[in-house]
Amino acid sequence: MLEYSNLQYTNAAKFNDPFDCHPSLIDFSNVPPELCGGWEPEDIQLVRSDSYRRLRERAWVSCLSKKYDNLLMWSYYTNHTGICIGLNMEKVPQYIDSRFGLMVISEGMEVEYREIIQKPDFYRDKKFFEFYQLCTKAEAWKHEEEVRLVILDPFPGLPSYTPYQPKNKKDLIPWNEVRFCPRIGGDCFETLYLGIKIDEDDKKAIIELARKLNPNIKIYQMQPDPGAFRLVPKEI
Repeated sequence: MLEYSNLQYTNAAKFNDPFDCHPSLIDFSNVPPELCGGWEPEDIQLVRSDSYRRLRERAWVSCLSKKYDNLLMWSYYTNHTGICIGLNMEKVPQYIDSRFGLMVISEGMEVEYREIIQKPDFYRDKKFFEFYQLCTKAEAWKHEEEVRLVILDPFPGLPSYTPYQPKNKKDLIPWNEVRFCPRIGGDCFETLYLGIKIDEDDKKAIIELARKLNPNIKIYQMQPDPGAFRLVPKEI
């Protein structure tokens, strides 16, 4: 992100949480008789649910968080050796726009967390079902306070890469293995937090890179609070 001044968008079907963005979060089974029009209810259910199955396949998501000091995330994402980048979310939408895909949501959508799966009735409940599918997660993830940006059907011309390595060099790379990385302005990068156990050589290189990207970026070294189980930032 610091080197290329970009964000990463990953296909929603590739998330590690099997419930994430899954169409089964919505109940399509209670088909009203008046909607059948000579068709079997099972056929209507299949047609309606299929568009949300495809929504998951068509959506690329950039997953962000409102938290920079969460002890759990520092532990399981980087083992405290990495960094956390703070973005100015008022400036990001100036760079992520309709040029990038069929539909672009650049205003952060806050994920809603639920203790149980409360499936809304597709035919009777008044909900923005696309948002419900893309932004509903289990209560177990609540500590992340996640915010999402979405690109539906990203254009192939966007900067991209893939970590996927086909077994045969002649094999095609599946479309959903591609990560899209649209560029944003250096002014979007507002803060930088360095992990407690970051390597000193990495630290020096990252600080240099960050200040080259945005000379006004604020940089903090995370430290353990001696009086509580929490992390505190110290500006450097």
